[in-house]
Amino acid sequence: MHAAAACFDLHVPASRSLKTKRAAIRPIVDGLRHRFPVSVAEVDHQNQWQRAAIGVAVVGSSVTQVREVLASVERFVVAAPDVELLDIETGWLEAE
Repeated sequence: MHAAAACFDLHVPASRSLKTKRAAIRPIVDGLRHRFPVSVAEVDHQNQWQRAAIGVAVVGSSVTQVREVLASVERFVVAAPDVELLDIETGWLEAE
């Protein structure tokens, strides 16, 4: 078993309210849930208008499989309209 978690730090430059920010973030979270075998949630900056952090967890049978899913997730997030990707932090669970 191999597992990784990634946190995508996002900037929502056009947002002028929490409602507008959530309207930009919700399609990303919902799209990730439906297109990829991952768990996903908004994990930080919930009360800031122009910032968001999305956490994604992936479990797979091989490191290659997990890396491929994370790469696809990253491409999806980068392609999302109305948001800019500021940073990605990835952590791996080491199982024996």
